[in-house]
Amino acid sequence: MAFPWVVGLLIAMATSCQSAKRPNIVFIVADDLGYNDVSFHGSNQIPTPNIDNLAYNGIILNNYYVSPICTPTRSAIMTGRHPIHTGMQHSVIAGDEPYGLPLTETIMPQYFKELGYKSHIVGKWHLGFFAKEYTPTYRGFDSHFGYWLGCEDYFDHTSEAWLSQWGLDFRRNMDLLDNYTGQYSTELFTQEAVNIINTHNQSEPLLLYLPYQAVHSGNLDAFPLQAPEMYTKRFPNIQNINRKLYAGMVSALDDGVGEVVKALNQSGLMNNTIIAFTTDNGGPSNGFDGNAASNYPLRGVKATLWEGGVRGVGFVHSPLLQKTGYVSQQMLHVTDWLPTLFSAAGGDPKRLRKQDGFDSWNMLSTNGAPVRTEMLHNIDPLNKFGGLRVGEYKLLTGNVGYGNKWNGWYPPWQLEQDTDRLHGSKYDKMSDNAWTKYAESRQIPSNDIHVRAAGNYQTSRRLSGSPVPITCGPKPQNASTNCEPMKAPCLYHIPSDPCEYHNIADQHQDIVIQLLTRLEQYTYTMIPPGNKPLDPNGNPSLHGNAWVPWVEL
Repeated sequence: MAFPWVVGLLIAMATSCQSAKRPNIVFIVADDLGYNDVSFHGSNQIPTPNIDNLAYNGIILNNYYVSPICTPTRSAIMTGRHPIHTGMQHSVIAGDEPYGLPLTETIMPQYFKELGYKSHIVGKWHLGFFAKEYTPTYRGFDSHFGYWLGCEDYFDHTSEAWLSQWGLDFRRNMDLLDNYTGQYSTELFTQEAVNIINTHNQSEPLLLYLPYQAVHSGNLDAFPLQAPEMYTKRFPNIQNINRKLYAGMVSALDDGVGEVVKALNQSGLMNNTIIAFTTDNGGPSNGFDGNAASNYPLRGVKATLWEGGVRGVGFVHSPLLQKTGYVSQQMLHVTDWLPTLFSAAGGDPKRLRKQDGFDSWNMLSTNGAPVRTEMLHNIDPLNKFGGLRVGEYKLLTGNVGYGNKWNGWYPPWQLEQDTDRLHGSKYDKMSDNAWTKYAESRQIPSNDIHVRAAGNYQTSRRLSGSPVPITCGPKPQNASTNCEPMKAPCLYHIPSDPCEYHNIADQHQDIVIQLLTRLEQYTYTMIPPGNKPLDPNGNPSLHGNAWVPWVEL
């Protein structure tokens, strides 16, 4: 006869053993990182040796897509559901906007807690805080060190929603922190991540969600681009001060990734760890949002549905992968992360609620057959635009790129005068030929200076591996005028035309009709955007000059 307490002990021990075998997950999100801002994509300006090392020795995701802007992508990461199905498809959550990712949604740390994981978030949240129930530690995370809004100053950690709304947004769990002024956030988040790794109880699996602030702009009415001199002085080749500051921000991020990897190795966790890396959207190029990122030669910027807004920098790195060192051409979407990592952790993806994402772990691990053949980029019923990819074809309709203001191809700033001459807002005021002629007349020297990499110095701008650049072919004279998506849908064949030079809608009306029909089918499943009118009661001036929850549920 078995005693109940013995049975209970055996079950507890079995659960503990099973949990201990599950892989650790380190999920790194770079904020607003441009496609052309990592050297494994061929950037000649900004070396990223630590990021490159993981990418080259892991799997480079070369057909990987995210949402065009921050909050929607983060909601998709957390839920595995497309933003049109959670009401997060329109814009981002502003400071005093009283909504968030719906509490009816189960999110990543809650699912992983069922598998015995300890879950921590270090960095940016941006999924709602108007009521405390929407904040990270109320939604499954065991700890949070970071901030709740979309951007803030890298040194004083105050966040500006509008000039009349400016307050402190830096905390540990629910406690505000006012003693970190003058300390650079990228370094703070790296230190916190390293401490979590070093102090983690290795009898439990670890989920470390590390959404860095870098390389998003800071407060637009103060100092949008911020980096300590120790990082910017690595780039004497860049004359343009804005691009030099941005390069310093990327370099600090790259150092941070290196320190996290170093901690994983020294703690012995790396042998059973999966590292996922992604940007949240395309880069805000050439002055968009006060930034100096680059997606070149891809078209468009953050917040647009052009490839420059939605084609993501991404890779997976793990000793648990059966095949590594290859470039994945299989289609992958940001909604796929949750079911993929849950599956890798030994969970059953069928337990995840109403998934739009696909379990892609076996596909990635073996370089197997694609599991996804289409993806919805977005449908925004308020701004009236939509876009999707089916097979090799991409359809765009409506105001996908701020009219004609941000639908161009924006090379990285290099010379001091580029800030003015190549500012993206001027693109539609110059002829395409004049713009291209000036951009191509500049020489952008490679950066072969010493760069810090995981505590050591590398003299080469890249580690071993072959960069995976975008190749566009010759740009036709009508590239900027042959598509007017606010007048008629545009169609592109992305494998042969990744830079969206050739609108082939007129030649393939049958495919246009097919994709428009599919887009309409998606609208039948869409829920209305969750955005709410701004609430002046959220103003930090009413709460001791700090951003805090102001609504009681």
